[in-house]
Amino acid sequence: MNFQFQHKELSWLFAGVPILVLLFIALLVWKKKVRNRVGDKKLVHFLTSNYSHTKFIVKFFFILLAFAAGVIAAINPRKPGENSSVIRKGIDVAIALDVSKSMLAADIAPNRLERAKQFVNRLMNEMPDDRIALILFAGKAYLQMPLTADHTAASLFISSASPEAIPQQGTVISDALNMSANAFNAVDRKYKAVVLITDGEDHDDNAIETAKELGQKGMMVNTVGIGSPEGTSLPGNIPGESKKDEAGNSVISKLNENILKELAQATNGVYVRLQSGDDAVDAIKTQLSQIDKKAFNDTSAINFKNYYWVFVILMLLFLLTDVFINERRRVNKNIAAA
Repeated sequence: MNFQFQHKELSWLFAGVPILVLLFIALLVWKKKVRNRVGDKKLVHFLTSNYSHTKFIVKFFFILLAFAAGVIAAINPRKPGENSSVIRKGIDVAIALDVSKSMLAADIAPNRLERAKQFVNRLMNEMPDDRIALILFAGKAYLQMPLTADHTAASLFISSASPEAIPQQGTVISDALNMSANAFNAVDRKYKAVVLITDGEDHDDNAIETAKELGQKGMMVNTVGIGSPEGTSLPGNIPGESKKDEAGNSVISKLNENILKELAQATNGVYVRLQSGDDAVDAIKTQLSQIDKKAFNDTSAINFKNYYWVFVILMLLFLLTDVFINERRRVNKNIAAA
């Protein structure tokens, strides 16, 4: 592999180069206008006899070079070390995690959301060769993390998942399924699976139809139910009190297993109710093992040689050079006296 840039998204910073050039040209035009206002050319020449216009331009040139070197350092040119290419063989799995407020119900200790996080971490430990994408959803779905083999990063995103991550509350499963589909390579009709983790309290009627459409495109949806069919009250805004409806009754949140079973059946997936974490992980892992695997490059395990430091040094050298260039020039004493 040749050189590559780690942070290509920062390339827009190069737009600062022409901006700086335009500002410098504007400065030169302004200085010329100021000289013309004085009027007396001999007086202007006398007042600026020790000023070097050439050195002023050279100083700007070094500032421009320093800026460009700083941008390249931020983008970080790098290349893989010797014998560092890693090929993994696995599948792509989108994990769609419900973070609606109903997931704070404590009918499964400590609460539904925390148990769901524990399940996801256990599942990832059992699938080290697979790439993971993370979708968080409530009233709307968001791609929290694109497909990656870096499970450590995935764990960090999962640990921070909470209802506060989604401003729009509710549970819209169809939106979560569509966002999961967008996380995959549209070309592949295989190797793709979704693990949908929710209490099933869907607030729209499109989930089953969406699942059928995605199933026809080769996507398997496996569902994991969190909670109990009997349900429990939801925590309210005041600590120790439950959430009330308009009539003053406690709001009860129940696990809706029927919709989760239908979603799984529509895509040749499996439904699992999360009671024993190990049993649920085994069931999902067994189902995922039926999907063909493909090989892909895993850059997270490559030992890259970074070269940003070279451009940091160049940037500092250019800035130091600019500092030590004096705009004053030597003036012939006889000319100055005249």
